[in-house]
Amino acid sequence: MLSHSFSLLLCTTLFLLQLVASTPIISISDRHARKREIFARTPSAPHFVVYSDLYSNTPSGLPAVSDLKGFNVLALSFLLRSGPVDMAKAWANMKDADRNALKAQYKAAGIKVVVTAFGDSDTPTTHKADPVKTANDMAAWVHQYHLDGIDIDYEDFDAINAGNGKAEAWLIAFTKQLRVQLPQPTYILTHAPVAPWFSPNKFGGGAYRTVHQNVGSLIDWYNVQFYNQGSGEYTTCNGLLTKSSNNWPKSSLFEIAAFGVPLNKLVIGKPAKPSDAVGGGFGYVSPSALAGCLATAKQKGWIAGVSVWQFPNAAAPWIKSVRSKAFPE
Repeated sequence: MLSHSFSLLLCTTLFLLQLVASTPIISISDRHARKREIFARTPSAPHFVVYSDLYSNTPSGLPAVSDLKGFNVLALSFLLRSGPVDMAKAWANMKDADRNALKAQYKAAGIKVVVTAFGDSDTPTTHKADPVKTANDMAAWVHQYHLDGIDIDYEDFDAINAGNGKAEAWLIAFTKQLRVQLPQPTYILTHAPVAPWFSPNKFGGGAYRTVHQNVGSLIDWYNVQFYNQGSGEYTTCNGLLTKSSNNWPKSSLFEIAAFGVPLNKLVIGKPAKPSDAVGGGFGYVSPSALAGCLATAKQKGWIAGVSVWQFPNAAAPWIKSVRSKAFPE
């Protein structure tokens, strides 16, 4: 018979050999894939998002990496139900090798690239689009062109203003299906609602209060449009941060947070120049003034970041000024 100690040693050795044999070998390509997956994960705040809809003076028409210094998300506008237009189309029209090379440059600079859906020219609820099919089609486009995610700039005002809940139901179904195709945390999924859609008792269906209550956990953050909502709206630090006007009550940054939206999901959206907003500048705030508002908000615990419409009016100098007091580079 074998001694007890020898038996124990033999059993231990056999167990270790079995463990090694059953452990999968991770190839170099697998390691690279895991590194890509880690980079693809949803970035943490602060988010500095720039929308790009105008052609740039580059061979591709897309922004040069050097012009985006200070931003960490580039939103290509727009992907419509009928297909891509403007910068989204420019991205799709690039040769695969050129697009992959540019994407690598953005990645090296820490910039995620997403596509922006809809905008003011595409009203899916009013036109009775199928939310599930629309989500599947748009997610397939994200996959095909190797983007980091999608931003939902839903501006179907007639559907929201109808107050019958159809707009909210459409957005909820659409967002749920997008997450089926673009799962967390690998893909970014953001929404860009106008700030008044968080006002209580203004919209029969609840607007974005209802959307957030139903699918807020599926949305990484909101690029809230604190502009285009009338003269004098959201143009002071107080009106932007703590107390909005009676026209759109409880739709300032901290009032939206008080309703229940996590503070660091609320990215402050602004136009780069007065000409980038309706009415010759509704909601416009100068970069230096906005920098002061961000510093005030940060002192109160907010670090979500800023989104801006649009490049090239907002490029590296703009974001440097805006970040100077709260998030200096």
